Amino acid sequence: MSAPDHGTIHGVGLGPGAADLMSVRADRLVRGTRQIAYFRKKGRSGHARRIAQDLLRADAVEIAMEYPVTTEIPLSDPGYNACLSEFYAGCTERLLDATRTGEDVVVLCEGDPFFYGSFMHLHSRLAGQAPVEVVPGITGMAGAWNATGLPITWGDDVLTVAMATLPEAELARRIRDTDALVVMKIGRNLPKLRRAVAAAGREDAAWLVEHAAMPGQKVTRLVDAEQVAPYFSILLIHGQGRRP
Repeated sequence: MSAPDHGTIHGVGLGPGAADLMSVRADRLVRGTRQIAYFRKKGRSGHARRIAQDLLRADAVEIAMEYPVTTEIPLSDPGYNACLSEFYAGCTERLLDATRTGEDVVVLCEGDPFFYGSFMHLHSRLAGQAPVEVVPGITGMAGAWNATGLPITWGDDVLTVAMATLPEAELARRIRDTDALVVMKIGRNLPKLRRAVAAAGREDAAWLVEHAAMPGQKVTRLVDAEQVAPYFSILLIHGQGRRP
């Protein structure tokens, strides 16, 4: 059981990138809570921190959680999971320490905290140790398909969400078998993703949205996209299902 004097740890979804796409609850917590935690790559300010930068209190205490690895080790390497597991365990202890005086902590989360987010790895470790609450956020993929100005699904369309880190054959199968598609975590996987989309026969229907709902947003047909896409890119194929 959690100690009675622990503050609450709030995983707050900030939405896809624009501060004015945050919920009222998220805005209130970010503005009002003194202790603010966020993930970032070493040497960077952090995307979540950038979204919230104009909302933080003047006396905010920032807890920066820097990833030990991002793309330096392949996902298939056993050392990758071991390294991140140790990292998340350390972050959990830092957050628990910050709440032991009874003060709350807000963890800034890109998109929605429970949708492929780093906060999920803290949430499972914090269970039973301190009160934890989650504030939903608009997902990055919703920001992306709205940027295209087209509905992502109609009627009975089936929507598949896949990671570009999947094996090429698996990507091609899932692209072929779905009505509407979202592919995330593209980055250096763009050449492989292109081949998978082409193998599925859907190249002409695919769109690439870079930095959705952020400064520098760009919407491009996949056939016209450059070979290297930034991390904040999402591939879309819109469903064409039943409608009146």
